Formats: sequence, C-alpha cells, structure tokens
Amino acid sequence: MERADLTIEELAQATKDVDPTGRGVAPATVGRLTSRGKSARTNCEWTTAWFVAEALHRKTNAPLQDLFCMPPHSTSTIERSRSDAEEG
Repeated sequence: MERADLTIEELAQATKDVDPTGRGVAPATVGRLTSRGKSARTNCEWTTAWFVAEALHRKTNAPLQDLFCMPPHSTSTIERSRSDAEEG
C-alpha cells in the first residue's frame, strides 16, 4: 500500500476494478489484513489475496513478489495448506 501510495479505502476501491463481480474487498477486511492490533488477521481467502495483489500490481506495475515482504523462514508449526481432496 505504501509503494502504491494508497490508503485502506483506496486499496479497497481498487480491488473492485479487478473483481469480475465488481464487489472487491471491503475496507474493513483490508484494514484487518494490514493492521497489527487486536483485530489483525494473518490469513485470508485466496480471492481476497488475489484481488489485493492484482490491485497493487496495477497501481505500481511492480512484479508481485516485489510488493510483499516475506520472512526468511517460518517458525510456525501450523499447517496452512489443504490436501487436493479438501479444495473446493
């Protein structure tokens, strides 16, 4: 968001342009994903992540991997992937 010079509301609005249904991501959801407080979320739906990433890419024209900071390694013991049988 910083690189694209967007506020939470502006990013939420930009996601409407990449969502085929035009609904986009709610500002409250963007806020929870970007926050570090009690309401912060560490994961989201794939479509939410895709709309946010695509909206940021369109605003910056940067490669998607340049838009996100990933830690060098994870110490998490939580498995976050699903088997193919669980995919819907």
